[in-house]
Amino acid sequence: MFRKLGHVLVALALAVAIGTAAAQPVEARGGRTAAIIGGTIIGLGVLGALSHARDRDYYGGCYKGPLRCERVRGPCYYDKYGDYVCRRGHERCYRPTYCD
Repeated sequence: MFRKLGHVLVALALAVAIGTAAAQPVEARGGRTAAIIGGTIIGLGVLGALSHARDRDYYGGCYKGPLRCERVRGPCYYDKYGDYVCRRGHERCYRPTYCD
């Protein structure tokens, strides 16, 4: 989700920077154009670093633990003859979720 939003924000910032730079006159009076382009480059760098950060789902989030398997008993019931019958069980495997 954040990666898609990051790409959209980067494209929007680039479009605004190009539009602003193209709208300004070519004369460098106050360095305003250079400041806009420099700020855009820094902003793109920060957004790129955030959108491609590694292991960001482990910081303050949840992660999957090791695979665990358990033997589960089958259901037991009385049949029509009055006998207590238990079905054969099966093995159930899952990955527990750990949250910090």
